Amino acid sequence: MDMVGRIQALQSQFAPQQPAAVSQANAAAFASKLAAATGTASTAAGGTGGVSGKDVVAGAKKHLGVPYVFGGTNPKTGLDCSGLVQRVFKDLGVKLPRIASDQAKQGEKVPNMAQAKPGDLLTFGDPAWHIGIYVGGNKMLHAPQPGQNVKIEAIWQKPTSIRRIVPAEATAATTATAGVRPASMGANAVTGVPYANLFNAAGAKYGVSPKLLAAIAKVESGYNAKAVSPAGARGLMQIMPATAREMNVNPMDPASAVNGAARIMRGNLKKFGSVDLALAAYNAGGGAVQRYGGIPPFAETQAYVPKVKRALAKLG
Repeated sequence: MDMVGRIQALQSQFAPQQPAAVSQANAAAFASKLAAATGTASTAAGGTGGVSGKDVVAGAKKHLGVPYVFGGTNPKTGLDCSGLVQRVFKDLGVKLPRIASDQAKQGEKVPNMAQAKPGDLLTFGDPAWHIGIYVGGNKMLHAPQPGQNVKIEAIWQKPTSIRRIVPAEATAATTATAGVRPASMGANAVTGVPYANLFNAAGAKYGVSPKLLAAIAKVESGYNAKAVSPAGARGLMQIMPATAREMNVNPMDPASAVNGAARIMRGNLKKFGSVDLALAAYNAGGGAVQRYGGIPPFAETQAYVPKVKRALAKLG
């Protein structure tokens, strides 16, 4: 591992790199233009939107078992330690440099392990020759060395530095996720859409943004309370009959359906701590989200989450 780390350190010293100020400026400009054009958030290390440490850990666990390959950046063929870190954050829309020694300069410094949170980066050496992702319980997820696979194991020595790229909880509001769990409705009240009064009432009752509920209805049924999908999902919020029976909800009654959807989303948000994962669970089921450790690799679900977020952004 020392040998591999020193090679990485040498690469970081001699590889040509774009000046950090220019790189960050370009990333910020690109993110701003992309968000304006699509209503979604593309983030660099300096602006992580609604991504949390829990999201980082969940995303990292998807790569458990991938073989270590020096210089590897593709999970299908192999990853090295910094390639793993870069891939995990890239999948969450957060841009990081390629080399461990550069990654070790990103985000905010955490003083010690007592204050470390899941999702923080643990680096070893100065310049860093190894890097991993803290998962809690004095354990880290990393790509160790040739002949081994990505795994979780106890931290074997004191990290040289701890860097926090994203908050432990998703507290930053983006265009697409602002006000998802409002303390009061206020500016989060929805207007100008069918059934606005039902979304506002259910949002106030269950602590879920009325705009998020309206965005779900827009994508699910186009505000059609009589809609029935080929799979059997019914009504304004496209609730499956089995779920409706379990919740004692009438999916064809708009008021009952909206209340049911608000209850589902309240549970999903509490369980997964992420708007993206809560929406994925609404579409594919919470079991699928847990099984895959993130948004399931289903084409419908992969398309569904950004559709709802775009609809949410349009509601202001």
